[in-house]
Amino acid sequence: QSWKKWKPQHHPPCAVSSSPTPDPQPPPTAAAQQLDELLADLGHMQSKVSLALGKGTGMPTEPSLDNMLGSLTRDLQELGITVTPAGVCASCRKPIAGKVFTALGKTWHPEHFTCARCGQGLDSQPFFEQGGQAFCEEDYHQAFSPRCAYCAGTIREKVLTALDQTWHPEHFFCAHCGKVFGDEGFLEWSGKPYCRQDFLAMFAPKCQGCERPVTDNYLSALQGVWHPECFVCTECLSGFAGGSFFELEGRPYCELHFHQRQGTVCHGCGRPVTGRCITAAGRKYHPEHFVCTYCLGRLQKGTFRECGDKMYCQACHDKLFL
Repeated sequence: QSWKKWKPQHHPPCAVSSSPTPDPQPPPTAAAQQLDELLADLGHMQSKVSLALGKGTGMPTEPSLDNMLGSLTRDLQELGITVTPAGVCASCRKPIAGKVFTALGKTWHPEHFTCARCGQGLDSQPFFEQGGQAFCEEDYHQAFSPRCAYCAGTIREKVLTALDQTWHPEHFFCAHCGKVFGDEGFLEWSGKPYCRQDFLAMFAPKCQGCERPVTDNYLSALQGVWHPECFVCTECLSGFAGGSFFELEGRPYCELHFHQRQGTVCHGCGRPVTGRCITAAGRKYHPEHFVCTYCLGRLQKGTFRECGDKMYCQACHDKLFL
């Protein structure tokens, strides 16, 4: 197929003459419209002509088409006509003779407006801009969208920011039970979020009395923490009104039950023995309470008699039992 140069018979009124003309130019004529249509057809057929020439000759095709366009431009200039291109392509830096695509404040051949990452054409689909470059939707999200801390996938719509990371809202949940957080929020431990229930069960200190988590007021005693209402005598469950308690085997006791456990309660009065003590028949007595059951006289160690779990002086014992 040979190429024939096309020369207009009349100067198209819409073109700009290379020589100055003092008078305003008249409206476009049919010849000028034909010229515009020809330039547009050349732009649309560029890829088809290049492909055909490349198959036939095995030579690079773009210079051949450029030569044809250049020859047409020179012929028009010889006739005194200057042809103004629609723009310069921001990709190939060559004039745009046919269809022009405008984006990012620049002009492009439609086939040259492509994704900066994968090369896919973007003239007929949505695109995203970053740093003055255009990207298809998939490549833009892969390169620039935040990543979910849970699934590592790109976040394309709503993003939740917590713990200095970004998350899909549906992927921000308790690290133990998987429950999505409601109005009560979350608690953090070692960089992971937990619901209140699991956080307290797993990480809050436990009361030494009831073994439930301690969250508010507490007492610190016996190398542990206690709910105030749980810090009571282990035996009688009474509180320590005076603020003092006795410890036995890591547990708190009131004075009476501490001495009962220790075996230091006076057998005579039933009260704790805290000072001087007399031990007789395996029992302990206040000195003033170690007396004869019958005459109430004080007994001396070695001068008493025992009968029926009671103590007697020698005289009363003989009087009563001999």
